[in-house]
Amino acid sequence: MPVVDRFLDVRRDPHSDEVLARGGDPEAHSILQRAGFVAVVRVHETYHRAPTGFAQDEEARLATEAVARLRSAGYHVDCDEGFETEARPTRYLPLGTSVAHLAERIREATTTDEAADALTELTAAHDGILTALSHVVTAAAEFHDGLGGAADPHIARRLRYLADEHLHTIRTDLAETRNALVDRHAPHPSRSACAAEVPATERERSAVCACPPPPRTLPAPPPPVAAGLRR
Repeated sequence: MPVVDRFLDVRRDPHSDEVLARGGDPEAHSILQRAGFVAVVRVHETYHRAPTGFAQDEEARLATEAVARLRSAGYHVDCDEGFETEARPTRYLPLGTSVAHLAERIREATTTDEAADALTELTAAHDGILTALSHVVTAAAEFHDGLGGAADPHIARRLRYLADEHLHTIRTDLAETRNALVDRHAPHPSRSACAAEVPATERERSAVCACPPPPRTLPAPPPPVAAGLRR
């Protein structure tokens, strides 16, 4: 991780009077969002601002909490004097961390059964992660149904479409992938662990292991001689 990504500024912009947070890596951006900031994505930069409609004391409280959380996570934060704090709140692992752990399980899987076990947590019909995500999106649609804004019914329909079409497609395809892996019962050819064991039938007991030798790599041909160097 570049060192520059560990530095952030949290200040009130002198031109717009907005409280802005600049710098940091994706982890820092997640911390800012959980503190209540709103991401602003530009072509060459992503920064964060305080929500609209806040009074200055509310913005100061928000910024102070963000500074405390960022420093607790090990980031170097320069900020306005009014946002300074000695607080270092306890850090808890976000829910996404446990989901991301499934990716590590699949990357480390040496058999189709191990990969299928990880995908089962995503695709389980009643309480899998994708089913739960569908419930969350549907709940957000229901929330917008009675919110009263002119665009809210459209947002509710869009959210239901995402749950019923896109998430359904992802869940169905991954479930089929998981089921196919369950039936294969095969080691991954490039991830099988070598136990360094010599079978009892091996006559040459000096053999290191029973694994087949790695594929032979032919040496690269020498570069052609430049025409001007030939005699």
